[in-house]
Amino acid sequence: MTRVDVRPGHYRWARDRARLEVPALTRRFPRLVEWEAGTALPTLKQLEAFAAATYTPLGYFFLPEPPAEAVPIPDFRTMGGLPVGEPSANLLDTIYICQQRQEWYRDYARASGEGPLPFVGSVAVGASVSETAAVIRRTIGIDVDARSRMGTWEEALRQFARQADAAGILVMANGVVQNNTHRPLDADEFSGFAIAEQLAPLVFVNAAESKSRQMFTLAHELVHVWLGQSALTDADVRAAAGPAVERWCNEVAAEVLVPIDAIRDAYRRGVNLTSEIKRLAGVFKVSTLVVLRRISDLGYLTGQAYWDAYDAELERLRELARTGSGGGNFYFTEKVRVGERFGRALVASTLEGRTLYRDAFRMLGFSKMETFHEFSQRLGMA
Repeated sequence: MTRVDVRPGHYRWARDRARLEVPALTRRFPRLVEWEAGTALPTLKQLEAFAAATYTPLGYFFLPEPPAEAVPIPDFRTMGGLPVGEPSANLLDTIYICQQRQEWYRDYARASGEGPLPFVGSVAVGASVSETAAVIRRTIGIDVDARSRMGTWEEALRQFARQADAAGILVMANGVVQNNTHRPLDADEFSGFAIAEQLAPLVFVNAAESKSRQMFTLAHELVHVWLGQSALTDADVRAAAGPAVERWCNEVAAEVLVPIDAIRDAYRRGVNLTSEIKRLAGVFKVSTLVVLRRISDLGYLTGQAYWDAYDAELERLRELARTGSGGGNFYFTEKVRVGERFGRALVASTLEGRTLYRDAFRMLGFSKMETFHEFSQRLGMA
């Protein structure tokens, strides 16, 4: 039986890239430890299976050294004020598929006679935070009072995404790669990203985050669209270090969601801080961390008191996050995953014969015609 000579370090590189440990792979590849030690070699079939299991292109294993993969858009993520490490396969594949969707929609928009969106690239870093936020709210159609009357964060987030979508922005949110539940996205690796483009700006939100944090991420990435700047971010409302553009985007995003005048009127001084930030989070449909940030902006919580309150609330939220949540209806979720603007355009183009079903399936992550038709019906397109 023919064996394939692969440099031992490639196996570990592929594992790290896929964020997989040896125990998670040894059931399928019992000799993995030997492969990594260089004392055994896999067959070609085994190597193909290992490449698939680690989401690695097979050809990478035959290179003298593993390739240095860079994020294909500007990366503004930081950890402790420093750039983060190598991107995971799940993150890279998510960006790649979103780039493919955007390129497809750009061509579709051009063929349909759609013009460039005037707000893309219409502001610059350092512009008035309150004025920029007001323009975004007006363009998107955000009504803070109306959002406060919504029953849940999910309803508010859904409405926010629909409004941005209606303004011409492709809004997508997912917690896994495509529809593969075995490839979850890591909320600690990134919050979201924006791909700025005049005809087809795209915003992606990591749905592995809580609904309340997704609200801030969406607002943050929209600010990048207004800047006309593509970006991969961690959208940390607390960030006091890191790139100046991220700090400014955070300030604008916070003002978009919780205008300073509104929080000043709503905040009750002298009330227990923990209960008050929970109440205000429900009013504005944002995370309690955003509320803390706005209270600090008012000057009511400053210095070490703010940092202590922030750290305590962050730990409480992390504890809650460990409980997880359910998955919901697939077809409803799919509309969120690809966005209604993109979904409707792709389905219409495919049914009209302008886009191959093969290409539509690839961009949607579908493998069956029945799934495509059901999705079309849910969009009111079939």
